[in-house]
Amino acid sequence: MEYTTLGTSDLKVSRICMGCMGFGDAENGQHSWTLDEDHSRKIIRRGLELGINFFDTAIGYQSGTSEQYLGRALRDFAKREDVVVATKFLPRTQEEIAAGVSGQQHIENMVNTSLRNLGLDYIDLYIYHMWDYETSLYDIMDGLNRMVQAGKVRQIGISNCFAYQLAKANALAEKEGFAKFISIQGHYNLIFREEEREMAKLCAEDNIAMTPYSSLAGGRLSKRPGETSKRLEEDSYARFKYDATAQQDSVIIGRVAELADQMGVSMTEVALAWLMTKVTAPVVGATKMHHIEGAARAVDLKLTEEACARLEEPYVPHKLVGVMAQNTPAASREQHVWSTGSQEIKQ
Repeated sequence: MEYTTLGTSDLKVSRICMGCMGFGDAENGQHSWTLDEDHSRKIIRRGLELGINFFDTAIGYQSGTSEQYLGRALRDFAKREDVVVATKFLPRTQEEIAAGVSGQQHIENMVNTSLRNLGLDYIDLYIYHMWDYETSLYDIMDGLNRMVQAGKVRQIGISNCFAYQLAKANALAEKEGFAKFISIQGHYNLIFREEEREMAKLCAEDNIAMTPYSSLAGGRLSKRPGETSKRLEEDSYARFKYDATAQQDSVIIGRVAELADQMGVSMTEVALAWLMTKVTAPVVGATKMHHIEGAARAVDLKLTEEACARLEEPYVPHKLVGVMAQNTPAASREQHVWSTGSQEIKQ
């Protein structure tokens, strides 16, 4: 395993981040393909054995049970100081807004709930999951800074935003003396490269770490034509993101398969090796042991410039999909219901 520094912070992270969206109680969540605690623990433990020390979860994953599974496993299998734990918070609910709960108080409530779920005293990287158009940016940045000052959070990151929003947030933080976002978790992989338009340039200039999700496009970049899986069959959200461009994407996926055959490695290794030439640490979900083992092997695979160019050449521009397609004031709360225990939050 290789390790690197996360942006401008002192956090030392593995080049692979284990995504924990696939862990948690499916009965209380929105995904039927998630793993129970026993299977989740085995994959987390294997990841630790392979040198992975960076783990990403969220309060919105399976009613907080993803956080709970991860926290219990790390307490049993690792030393706290040896791991970097990232989790995310959701926007204020309409009920909170009506009750006059401030952005600052909302963030404190979210932090405290995640700390209880994780069984931790502090969170290494606390991520603003979705842009909240109904809460002022000042309140968000002030609320996050208060958590850093209180010692409950070491560093802050952001997910699902436009480059101008990240730049605006960090400019405000610099002006006010608040903690800045050190990382961005966006949608980025070989068949969806829209982050290269502006976000990648901003991150390179300001030394902001890129830790993208959907690194394997919901499994599409690890499966040959005709191959399927429970995740591919049942993940309607991934189908929503990728089905419309399946024909043009298939050319790239075919080249991933060709290169994997030529090099005697898996498609997973090729797709992730390419992505690691672009970003700090991709977030890789794992619901089977070979998923995380393949991700770890990808760190050792070095692609030539010619190989990268061949993988990139067929790409054509894509429309924004998923969360970012709804990143507007009017649409930000209309889709994607996440359950956080007793309440459901639309975002």
